[in-house]
Amino acid sequence: MKMDLARMHLDVLRGLAGGQVIWQPRIGCWHTDKVFAGQPLPEPYTGLTLFELYRALGCSARLYEFTDCFRRVEDARVLHQLHDVGDGRVEHIIDTPVGRQLEVLQSYPSSPFPRHVKWEVSTVEELRVAAWREEHAQWAWDQAVYEHHLAEMGDLGAPTMFMPRMNVQSLYLEKMGVEQGVMALFEWTDAVEAFFDALEQSHEQLIEVINACPIEVINFGENVHSGTLSPELFKRYHLPACQRRCERLHAAGKFVLSHWDGNCRPLLPYAKDTGLDGIEAITPWPQGDVTLEEIKDALGDELFLLDGIPAVYFDDTYSVETLDACVERLLELFAPKLVLGISDELSSTGEIERVLRVNEMIDKYNGSLKCNGLAGAPRTSGVS
Repeated sequence: MKMDLARMHLDVLRGLAGGQVIWQPRIGCWHTDKVFAGQPLPEPYTGLTLFELYRALGCSARLYEFTDCFRRVEDARVLHQLHDVGDGRVEHIIDTPVGRQLEVLQSYPSSPFPRHVKWEVSTVEELRVAAWREEHAQWAWDQAVYEHHLAEMGDLGAPTMFMPRMNVQSLYLEKMGVEQGVMALFEWTDAVEAFFDALEQSHEQLIEVINACPIEVINFGENVHSGTLSPELFKRYHLPACQRRCERLHAAGKFVLSHWDGNCRPLLPYAKDTGLDGIEAITPWPQGDVTLEEIKDALGDELFLLDGIPAVYFDDTYSVETLDACVERLLELFAPKLVLGISDELSSTGEIERVLRVNEMIDKYNGSLKCNGLAGAPRTSGVS
């Protein structure tokens, strides 16, 4: 029988799946890298789009494309200019009533994504402009985009969205870069905290839009990493903002998770204090700095783990038996509060056949629960 993966996804998160888990490997990076490099996908997947590939593999997708349904609307007085200055470099000039920002991006033949030569904030004056822009921005819901995405991919999982990053992570990853952001935290503290306040006011408006919309799964796309977000900074800035967000979203019945990747060990003791329902992408040893057992100790029986399999286990560096043992241990430790996936994504050197192998393991695990009468009857749909 063909599973209704969207319903299955929500049933797992709501504790209504009879102990079953869902397999959601993020394979977008693998697919994007192949397409960008002009490499055909291996047979029998040659020529498939990403969503066609998910259907061919028979596994669920984490549908962050629904983030596009939320439009940030700048104040009409904010003017953007883009100038191609040659050699793959683009200047982005942002003029506002209170000053100008300049962002410079550099494209490279080795990547589909440009890199910052200059971030949009590199002076305290530009940071004050960033705060003004947040104070004057609005948020809107785009029903047409929602319906388009639902028709294109809604059979593969529950609609899901990324919220913009909060305070410190926004400063690092969206405005200044890590090195300049760290310096600003200590040298321009008043201006930085004014920006944080403006950012949170903007996100409070976004939460009003989220709470009125049909999307139920909300991810804080923070990329929390203890190498740049120390426990002191986490407790001072990130944790209280996370708690406030969760309280408001939970009031509307949303399932709330956050993306923690890289090294997380110093921050795991605070996991249960965040108010989150789950944490995505915590990367275990040998790729990250924590063991599966340490993750379980931190999340307990209260929080979901989303992902859990180190991405390196999908490369031929490690045997398939190592991958199998990891999956079995994850099921033993975390099921049913587990949305199994890859921490963080399948790399361009990963083997797609191993995704199928895990799919078979999860089908067998879920099937054993049905045979034992522990799971409800599977839902069906026209998923192809």
